[in-house]
Amino acid sequence: MAGGDFDGWTVLATGASTGLGRAVAVECASRGAANIVINFASSAEEAAETKRLVETHGANGVLAQGDVARDEDCHRIAAAAEPFGRIDAMFNNAGVTKFANNHADMDAVSGEDFARLYAINVIGAFQMIRAARTLLEAAPQAGAVVNTASVAGVIGIGSSVPYAASKGALITMTLSLARALAPKIRVNAICPGFIDTPWFGKAMGPEALERMRAGVAASMPLKAASSAEDIAGAAVFLASPAARHITGETLLVDAGLHLGYAPLGMR
Repeated sequence: MAGGDFDGWTVLATGASTGLGRAVAVECASRGAANIVINFASSAEEAAETKRLVETHGANGVLAQGDVARDEDCHRIAAAAEPFGRIDAMFNNAGVTKFANNHADMDAVSGEDFARLYAINVIGAFQMIRAARTLLEAAPQAGAVVNTASVAGVIGIGSSVPYAASKGALITMTLSLARALAPKIRVNAICPGFIDTPWFGKAMGPEALERMRAGVAASMPLKAASSAEDIAGAAVFLASPAARHITGETLLVDAGLHLGYAPLGMR
């Protein structure tokens, strides 16, 4: 097992079959985590690849299928960590969106869209924290929760109004739970901008993704389209011992998007 500041830790990551969730799981493994619970909703083959990757670093990968919008599934996912007696860090990465980039077109989204996005992006994160609370409190240091919000929830941009609203709600919930669960559990959030992952490609198609990637790289202050690994480093930092005095924080990791840039596809 690789040595590092996560030596012996048990980590739970939702939405970890691909993209940011996978990158977080692998980063934790590389830093010495002993057990990593890998949640996925339906992509069993991709989740198995995440398991293989974390095990190359010496970690024990545990697959836990479940939909975080279902409370009973959240309890089952958290229970996958029970044999290890604790959860040192949990990353709420599971999320969905609705693509309706023209926010002025209020007929492009429905009440059902709002309900679906809130069920996974907000309620799912709440249910996972509630289901894992006892195990998080059993961590020798304060158990750490890192919620994946979005810059969309800070400045009201992004793939759709329901998406931005759900991520804004997740940021507010991060503050509420950081206050309520201290001192035994720390709760923080990261706010990525565009992340160059297969998730966008599947939703938008390769041509639209390439246009978006080029627009991001051209217009961001840092002139970069962030990779999943770029964002994972920030998420893992917030869970790490180096951040032991940080709770209730919202960390923007967006290559400078919040400074006023609105690249192609994110207006």
